[in-house]
Amino acid sequence: MGTFSITRDIMIAAPRERVYALVDDLREWERWSPWEALDPSMSHEYTGPGRGVGARHCWVGNKDAGEGEMLITDSSPDGVSLDLHFVKPFRAQNAVRIGLEEVDAGTRAVWTMTGRQNPLMKVLFAVMRVENRLGKDFERGLAQLKAQAELT
Repeated sequence: MGTFSITRDIMIAAPRERVYALVDDLREWERWSPWEALDPSMSHEYTGPGRGVGARHCWVGNKDAGEGEMLITDSSPDGVSLDLHFVKPFRAQNAVRIGLEEVDAGTRAVWTMTGRQNPLMKVLFAVMRVENRLGKDFERGLAQLKAQAELT
């Protein structure tokens, strides 16, 4: 079974604490997630603590937004790690990390997703250019995160 890894990063002219607050609270993702616009009527359910380890977000959307859940498994000012489970449009379990590095100009945010690919998923990734598409989604999401962090 193969693996994949997708990483994108951005410089944000805002303190790390401000960016961390937008990443560590899953409700805040509605402000910057690149997938929110895919289904304006997507339903969201939040359980567990309001932020940090144990916070869970479940969503159900149209065919474009899909269905799934994410759970924060690790959280510190250096970044947030999540267990991401897709139900639709296809089943997948991936690890996500949004690392936050304090730099002179503000914060460097690094979004990484890793996972395993069975042979069928490997073919789909190649044919549908999934890594390229997800990379563009990450870039759009990071740009929206930057915009939100620099507003505040």
